[in-house]
Amino acid sequence: MGYFKKGFLILVLPLFAFTVAHKFYISVTHVGYSEKEDALQITTRVFIDDINTVLSERYGISSKLGSDDASKIDDEYFEKYLRTKFLVEINEKTVQYEIIGKKYDDDMIICYLEVPKINLPKVTSIAIVNEMLTDMFDEQQNVVHIKLMDKKKSFVLLKTDAKGMLNL
Repeated sequence: MGYFKKGFLILVLPLFAFTVAHKFYISVTHVGYSEKEDALQITTRVFIDDINTVLSERYGISSKLGSDDASKIDDEYFEKYLRTKFLVEINEKTVQYEIIGKKYDDDMIICYLEVPKINLPKVTSIAIVNEMLTDMFDEQQNVVHIKLMDKKKSFVLLKTDAKGMLNL
C-alpha cells in the first residue's frame, strides 16, 4: 500500500504545478453618451489591490483603498494617478473630465467619470488614452468599449499601444 501512495504522489504532484493560479491584469472601461445630459459618460473598473500596489510604489504611501482604513490621502493620490494615466480626447484635443464618484464592488473599484457639454454634432472623434497600471504591470490590458449613436468600437490597450479612437 505504501508503494501505491508514493507512486500516486509521483504521478499526480507534477499536475498541481500547472494549476497554480496566474494573476491577470485587466481593467474594463465603458464610454457612452447621454443625450439628456449632453455628456460623455465613462465607467471604468480596475482591481483594488493593483491600484493600491501602484499607489504605494509610485507615491510611497501605504494605500488602503477599498478598506475601512482608507484615508483621504489615498483618495487624493488615486485621483492624481487617474488624471495622469487616463485621458479623454475629443477631436484630437485632451478634455477635462469630472470624477462623479466611485464605489467598491468586491475586489474592484468602479469609477464614474463625465465630460459635460460635448456638443455631439460637432464631435468627429473620441479617443481614450488608458495607461493605468501599465507602468507597474507589463501584462496589464485595459479594455475600452465605446458606443456613440450607432457606432461601437472596442479596444485592448497595452503598454505599447495605450490609445483607442472612434471616428464619427
